[in-house]
Amino acid sequence: MEKAAFEGWLESVSTTFLALSDQQRNQSLDHLISLSGAAQLRHLSNRLEALLKRDFLRLLPLELAFYLLRWLDPQTLLTCCLVCKQWNKVISACTEVWQSVCQDLGWRIDESIQDATHWKGVYLKAKLRMKQLREEDAFETSSLIGHSARVYALYYRDGLLCTGSDDLSAKLWDVRTGQCVYGIQTHTCATVKFDEQKLVTGSFDNTIACWEWSTGAKIQQFRGHTGAVFSIDYNDELDTLVSGSADFTVKVWSLSSGTCVNTFTGHTEWVTKVHLQKSQVESMMHSPGDYILLSVDKYEIKVWPIGREINCKCLKTLSVSEDRSVCLQPRLQFDGRYIVCSSDLGIYQWDFASFDVIRVIKPQQDPSSLSLLSFGEVFALLFDNHHLYVMDLRTEVTVGRWPLPAYRKSKRGSSFLPGVTSWLNGLDGKNDAGLVFATSMPDHSIHLVLWRENG
Repeated sequence: MEKAAFEGWLESVSTTFLALSDQQRNQSLDHLISLSGAAQLRHLSNRLEALLKRDFLRLLPLELAFYLLRWLDPQTLLTCCLVCKQWNKVISACTEVWQSVCQDLGWRIDESIQDATHWKGVYLKAKLRMKQLREEDAFETSSLIGHSARVYALYYRDGLLCTGSDDLSAKLWDVRTGQCVYGIQTHTCATVKFDEQKLVTGSFDNTIACWEWSTGAKIQQFRGHTGAVFSIDYNDELDTLVSGSADFTVKVWSLSSGTCVNTFTGHTEWVTKVHLQKSQVESMMHSPGDYILLSVDKYEIKVWPIGREINCKCLKTLSVSEDRSVCLQPRLQFDGRYIVCSSDLGIYQWDFASFDVIRVIKPQQDPSSLSLLSFGEVFALLFDNHHLYVMDLRTEVTVGRWPLPAYRKSKRGSSFLPGVTSWLNGLDGKNDAGLVFATSMPDHSIHLVLWRENG
C-alpha cells in the first residue's frame, strides 16, 4: 500500500476506533492481536512496558520524589532500595527521609550532618538496637565485689560508681573495668555524693561528713540532725550543702565551715530526697537562675528558695492527693523546668513555672509496684521487683525490658540508681554505652546492668 493511501486508511480507522465503546475497542484490539505475528507482538510488548511501567522516581523532579518518599515506612524504603541502582541512589540521597525515620525510632538528630548515607547507616544501627531492646538482648550484666556488709548508698558520675556500706567504708569503682579506684574508712553510709576531690556522706549516726579521696581524711563534719540523714546534695559554687533526715527536717549548711545556716520544717514524714538545682523558668515565685531546693517525703514535695533570708518559707507544696491517701515513691527528678516523681497511681510531671500537673503516665504494669529511675525527652527508665523497663514517652508503650535478680529493697530508694541517662533524651549511636542500672544485692555485691555493644 502506498504511503499516502496507508495514511488515509489509518486516519479513517483511527476516527472509527475513537467512536467505538470501550467494549468494542477491546474486541477490536483482541482481533488485531490474534492476527499479529511475532514481530508485532514483540513491538506491542515493548511499547506497553514503557507506557504502563513508568519509573516515577526517574521522571519526577528530585524535590517531589523526596516529598513522596517521606510518606513511606522504613521497611518499604529499604525494599525500594533493592528495585534498581537508580532507586537506591535516589532513596539513599534523601537526607530528610532517613533523619525522619531515625527520629521515629527515638534517635537524636544532628541537623548539621546532611550526609544521607550517614543517616541511612544510623537508621540501620537504630533498628538493630530497638530490636535488641524488644528481644531482651540490649544489655549485659556484671558485679562489683568488695564490701563485707550491706550496701545502702550508691552514686554514679562519669563512669565512676561510689558505694557506701555498713562495713564502715565507701568505695569508688571504675564501672568499665570493675576495679576499685579508692576505698576509705567512713561511718555507716545512708547516702553518698562525690566529685574529683571529695566524698560527702550522710549517715545513720545523724551526721554528715566530707572526706578527701586522696588521703581518706575527714575534712569536715556536719552535726545538727536528730535522725538519720537519708539524702544530701551540694553545690561548690554556692558553698552550700543540703540534707534531708528522719527527723522530718531539711537543713542548709555552709560546705566549707560545716555551720548550719538554715533549717526548713514542715515535713511530717522522713525526708527521703533533697535536690538542689537552678531554675530555668520564671514565675511569680522564682526567676531563671535562682537556686531551688526540692525535698520529698512520703506524701509531699516541698519547694524552697536558696540564698534568701533565714527561716524562709516554703514556696509551694505538691502532692498527688489532698487526703494523703496516695504515696510518693522516693524517686525525684528536677531539671529546672519540670518536676517528675512516681507515685502509687503513676508517674506525675509538674510544670515548674506554673506548678500545674501537665502529665500523668499510668504504665501497663501495676503503678504501685513500678518505680521511676530516670525520665527523659524521649524515653523513661522504670523498674519493679522483677524487670527493668524502657518506655517510649511519645506513645507511653514499653519498648524494652530486662530481667533483674532479687536485689536488696530500699524504701528510701538509695540502694539503686540509673547510670548514663543522656540516651533518654534520644539515642545517637554513641550514648548507648556504659552503665544503665546499678543496685545492691543481699550478698553485699553490686549488680550492674550495662549496654551491650551494638554490633
